[in-house]
Amino acid sequence: MSLELFQLKGRRALVTGSSQGIGFALARGLADAGAEVILNGRDEEKLAGAAERIAGARRLAFDATDHEAVRVAVDRFESEVGAIDILVNNAGMQHRTPLEDFPADAFEKLLRTNISTVFNVGQAVARHMIKRGAGKIINIASVQTALARPGIAPYTATKGAVGNLTKGMATDWARYGLQCNAIAPGYFDTPLNAALVADPAFSAWLEKRTPAGRWGKVEELVGACIFLASDASSFVNGHVLYVDGGITASL
Repeated sequence: MSLELFQLKGRRALVTGSSQGIGFALARGLADAGAEVILNGRDEEKLAGAAERIAGARRLAFDATDHEAVRVAVDRFESEVGAIDILVNNAGMQHRTPLEDFPADAFEKLLRTNISTVFNVGQAVARHMIKRGAGKIINIASVQTALARPGIAPYTATKGAVGNLTKGMATDWARYGLQCNAIAPGYFDTPLNAALVADPAFSAWLEKRTPAGRWGKVEELVGACIFLASDASSFVNGHVLYVDGGITASL
């Protein structure tokens, strides 16, 4: 009986930035739990390739940084196909440069990609969820929501904002039956971290710094996502769930 709380059959989940990496892993995990998944990205070819690997997956291509394009795409989908019951705001990027040399255009791009997308897609989807009195929004934050490292201060700022925007979403929308939470991954072996994974010195540092002693595997984020997407988390709201091998728990 308790396991039924985690079932997602009959629900539809939109995952932004899901043609690869964490987004794709979460989409596939939600599909395995019974959800119909909608893959999102800007590259139609990459989306098509990802969709071939998940049975029954739909594609919804739009630029999540474009507020109006997002609204139009979401409204059209809701009208022509049906309800989006679960939203995973995963789209994001990284740029590594010492703060004193950080390019202003790169800073603005980080803001658009890591924060504006959460607002844009979150708002567009929530407007429909509010009318139905139910919905799940899961934002992908980061270990950098709580911690900082040299060379990524603007990224850290954006992920701190995602954590607080998640709390704001819950504060505004819980009254309408929505649960809005975030997953904060630690260091995972993804395309976004490819340069760090390839750096033996960084990997050695990470293994010593993380109590679990290793990089995370993207599949290890799926359980947290299913929990937050399902009825099992019906009274969890505004929470940032760290999945980081213990790195935020230790000095």
